[in-house]
Amino acid sequence: MKTPLFALLLLGLTGIASAKPWWLRGVETNESDFLPPDVAFRVAATVDGPVMHVRWAIADGYYLYRSKMEIKPESPDLALAAPSLPSGSIKVDPYLGRQEIYQRQADVTIAYSRTDAGAHPLQIRVTYQGCAEAGLCYPPITKVLFPSAVAAVETPASSRWERGAILAGGFAFLVAGLALRRGRNLELPPA
Repeated sequence: MKTPLFALLLLGLTGIASAKPWWLRGVETNESDFLPPDVAFRVAATVDGPVMHVRWAIADGYYLYRSKMEIKPESPDLALAAPSLPSGSIKVDPYLGRQEIYQRQADVTIAYSRTDAGAHPLQIRVTYQGCAEAGLCYPPITKVLFPSAVAAVETPASSRWERGAILAGGFAFLVAGLALRRGRNLELPPA
């Protein structure tokens, strides 16, 4: 008697597990056709002097809503100016109406200042929302980012000078080692 009840329960759970979520009902596509949000919308932040850059790399077939982007300070000492958002393209959304969107990438520039001279790590909180052209819209995504410093671009002249200095230092070390070794007879301890 327990076996038929268990079989019915197992069949019922299998049906529930294979059901589509409410936002995909009526869409003729497979859930695995959509990228995870961290792949569809990759975001990173860098700092270059008093300016911060937040960049989204957006996968083909996906877009971000300009009006759903928000960047706020997360560090206690950080003050952000109003972000400078680039112009996007216009899309008429069936639910949100006329919207400005970004495809492929979005680069946002923000001036910032700090009051504690860098005692706390630099952190920002970014919130954004996007969709797949195939019909799936992701819920708003919020991440805390630690912007990294932009690497200084080396000029060819300074690069050659640095390589020369390194080679000269290595040569001086070799000569000093040979000079100190000269006249000394090193004996190895018995094994």
